[in-house]
Amino acid sequence: MKFPRILLTGFSLFLCLFQPIHAAAAGPVAMVLTIDGAITPATQEYLARGIKTAEQTGAEVIILQLNTPGGSLGPMQNMAEAIRASSVPVVVYVTPNGAWAASAGTVITLAGQAAAMSPETAIGAASPVGSGGTDLSTTEATKVKEAMKALVRSYTERRGAEATALAESTIESAVAVSASEALNAHLVDFIANTPGDLLNQLNGFTVQMADGPRTLHTAGAVTQSLEMSLIENLLQLLVDPNFVFILLSIGAQAILIELSSPGGWVAGFIGVVCLALAAYGLGVLPVNWFGLAFMGIAFVLFIVDIKAATHGGLTAAGIGSFIVGALVLFNSPGTPQFQQVSPALVVLVAIAIGIGFAIIVGFALQAQRRPVITGQEGMRGLTGFARTDIDPTGQVQTGAELWSAELDEGQDRISRGEKVQVVRVEGLKVIVRKS
Repeated sequence: MKFPRILLTGFSLFLCLFQPIHAAAAGPVAMVLTIDGAITPATQEYLARGIKTAEQTGAEVIILQLNTPGGSLGPMQNMAEAIRASSVPVVVYVTPNGAWAASAGTVITLAGQAAAMSPETAIGAASPVGSGGTDLSTTEATKVKEAMKALVRSYTERRGAEATALAESTIESAVAVSASEALNAHLVDFIANTPGDLLNQLNGFTVQMADGPRTLHTAGAVTQSLEMSLIENLLQLLVDPNFVFILLSIGAQAILIELSSPGGWVAGFIGVVCLALAAYGLGVLPVNWFGLAFMGIAFVLFIVDIKAATHGGLTAAGIGSFIVGALVLFNSPGTPQFQQVSPALVVLVAIAIGIGFAIIVGFALQAQRRPVITGQEGMRGLTGFARTDIDPTGQVQTGAELWSAELDEGQDRISRGEKVQVVRVEGLKVIVRKS
């Protein structure tokens, strides 16, 4: 028994001794983060987690691969602050070819202790817009632009007057430039084809950190990718206008189903969850809340059509109101293209909901035309058997019910136990004949 224990202990000690040697031989570590999409609270949390991980693991540098059409001012400011406060140098790398660091992405790129771009990429067009996607008022626009210009001036002072002027023009006049133009103006430090090419160029490069200048040693650096977590991916998905629109549509319809047929819980639960998730996205996206009124009217029209049975007229009007409401909600003038819902998706969902309610209306109409099958009318045609002789009166049983019975006109005596059929109901007795 001692030998296996000794062997296990020795193996554990070997692993402990081996790990430091292996880590030392691996060389410096470059932590790679990737943001491909809008700047949102989810990307803010992702960057904060990446910086914390890099600091804990002693990474030499963080490479933030960026491709974004822009996003909210709040997350942008928080991300820029996190980059500037990082104890590990952050190099913002606009990549791959064809990528764009637009709007909020411009400020984040300039906030990096170093900045690089792939060939055939662009940066700029950082003019701010209102929370509803519309142009800011003159006074408000001036305040926001001046604040952003002061921010980028502080980031580009070390780069020279030409870089500062270009950075300010991306905000004041929505100017955008290519990678080579940005490099020539010293707005960025490198043009790199790959992360490996970037690490080679960064070796020996000096960056300015909060505690003073630092020279990077990235020769032979090992890259470690840190992907977005499941929660971060979910939060990023929840600010996709198309996904939010689908959640809103499913949630509203599920709640209506629950209200129209109470007693269950599945539809209500699904509706509440979908609406709660949609509310998160609506709180982040630039939306025009007036659109919700049209969407609400649409569902009211759908319900009224079921009750009033207007043969689909109100359903058609509801489809039109639903489409208008969704487009007003997400696609108001001035809303950035990447934050707009697909019109084709809106029309498709509206038609699907309209068809669903039309089917319900069809069933309702059929139910109205169907003969009554309850009460006295429902007794007609039922069969049973005679509990006593019927001549001309007696008793019959239909199902679990016992009735006083009378022979129909022209019927002969019915003996006990014979099958009978109900012709009609008269008061508290049934008129029967032999079955």
